[in-house]
Amino acid sequence: MRALSEFQNAKVKVVFTDIDGTLTTNGQLTDAAYTAMWNLSRAGILIVPITGRPAGWCELIARQWPVHGVIGENGAFYFRLDSKMKRVFFSSKANRKVYRERFKKILSRVRAEVPAARIASDQFCRLFDLAIDFAEDVGPLPKGDITKIVKLFKEAGAQAKVSDIHVNGWFGDYDKQTACAQYIENEFGFSKDAAQTRCVFVGDSPNDEPMFHYFSNSFAVANFKDFAGDVKHQPKFIASFEEGRGFAQIAEHIIRLKTGAEA
Repeated sequence: MRALSEFQNAKVKVVFTDIDGTLTTNGQLTDAAYTAMWNLSRAGILIVPITGRPAGWCELIARQWPVHGVIGENGAFYFRLDSKMKRVFFSSKANRKVYRERFKKILSRVRAEVPAARIASDQFCRLFDLAIDFAEDVGPLPKGDITKIVKLFKEAGAQAKVSDIHVNGWFGDYDKQTACAQYIENEFGFSKDAAQTRCVFVGDSPNDEPMFHYFSNSFAVANFKDFAGDVKHQPKFIASFEEGRGFAQIAEHIIRLKTGAEA
């Protein structure tokens, strides 16, 4: 990972970003991070959060935040408000019903084998995945418990990704990267080469690894260092500040490059 100051691309048009631990600080969206999003927007740079958070949250984000759209539940769908709400799903309603029954069996095993874990408090807002809380309203639980939760998902044939607070599991071959690629194709029409020049990603945890790998220009906020040993594909650049303050630092650097190039 290289220092943020080494990033010198002035052609950025879109910032894809994680939310928890990247925009938030201690679980809250701070003034600094929210202002940074508005500053990016005012500079003509579009923002698309990519999050493990649920559909219910994404409905609000798409409507009320200064964003172009939002990708939710680790790539299960995206919502975009363009006079009317546009919703694109990567799994069918029929599949969702089948998956809910399979989630019940996984949840039963998690409760038996990792009793300190809990179903995430935002589960009632979810359409496609099962989120197990290990550090938001419980714990934080030891790494061994987190590993065991991931193992239970995978034994059931599900995908599983670890954020800074949840293990998210789902059935299907999508993830943050596949949904992001589809968003770029559908909403921007960039070629693959143009996307690598014009788009960047900012994240903080292992579930962001597909995005770190996909983008030539990927960033992490400083708290990513806590997870660096768990990730094969590292971000290319890293901020010196953690969480929302780190995002604000990255945003300021991108804006400075853009406005400097236009002067």
